[in-house]
Amino acid sequence: MPKSMDRTRCGAVCALATLALSAALTSAVAAPAPPESPRIPFAERFHSTGHGGIARAGRTTVTRTAHLDTDDAPRTVGSSSARLRLPAGSRVRYARLYWGGDLRPGGPRAARNTGQVLLAGPRGRYEEVRADGPIGRRSTARTDVYQASADVTALVRRGGPGTYTVARAATGRRAARAGSWGGWVLVAAYENPREPLRRLTLWDGFEALGGKRRALAVELPGLRIPAHSRGRAGVVAYRGTPGTHGKISARAGRITPVALHGAADPANEGPQSMRPNSGRQAPGRATYHNALGFDSDVFDLTPALRSGGDRLAFRFTTRKAGYLLGALFVQADLRR
Repeated sequence: MPKSMDRTRCGAVCALATLALSAALTSAVAAPAPPESPRIPFAERFHSTGHGGIARAGRTTVTRTAHLDTDDAPRTVGSSSARLRLPAGSRVRYARLYWGGDLRPGGPRAARNTGQVLLAGPRGRYEEVRADGPIGRRSTARTDVYQASADVTALVRRGGPGTYTVARAATGRRAARAGSWGGWVLVAAYENPREPLRRLTLWDGFEALGGKRRALAVELPGLRIPAHSRGRAGVVAYRGTPGTHGKISARAGRITPVALHGAADPANEGPQSMRPNSGRQAPGRATYHNALGFDSDVFDLTPALRSGGDRLAFRFTTRKAGYLLGALFVQADLRR
């Protein structure tokens, strides 16, 4: 499951974005905004059993000094691109787009647009995407963090693997040093007869860690994972201040919980920030390779699966200011 962090060029997006943008902005039918909640308990969004896997692509939309601008379209704000990699011959079963960030530097104007973004696939045409469920939003004295999401299966199934661009995700308009940050993650479950037989599951919600709440448990039932399986787990998380660290552990069956580690997370210090290496800043702005408050990472789940079991239990902890957990996805092999 590659991390999709390589630099990509805008390609067809640059050529078609301006032409398609006006249509995307004017074609939307007025609809009531989804409800907001400071806490959304984690629940299963998707699951399947078959030959395939889960891939993800994501990017920050803000650097320390400016919003990114991949498409060069003057009417978009915070456009950034990332490549979704799928094995040859794959078919997308389910895809969901998550986006979020800190609204406080942008004030009420930014908060009005949390429930919609523009999404362009490899063919380069923007389509408006609206949140199809409650929006998580939690305000403190320092931050105003939100997460929205939407089912984009049809769009990603048409587009297939390649570069996806997200624009107009609501964040503050000021520089990130004043507290503005944001980003997006596209999670895609696919089927492919050449891949191992796997259990695939996606859960999401909006849960805060920090203050008096130092731990969060998320239990995934009904997986029936055989002993000595291999697997991976991915997260989408948001944190109000840089430097927030935590730990993630998991266990299947009755074994002692195992701390999870990833290639970009050797110290297990929580999810690592996604590097904004696809997208251009305004002229004269310095490049800043840190997503500041928006995070996504993938962890090796294999050590936690050695005894197998029907349930997979995750435990998220924090020792500092805390973070907000938005999504959890798992793929686990069913055959050794």
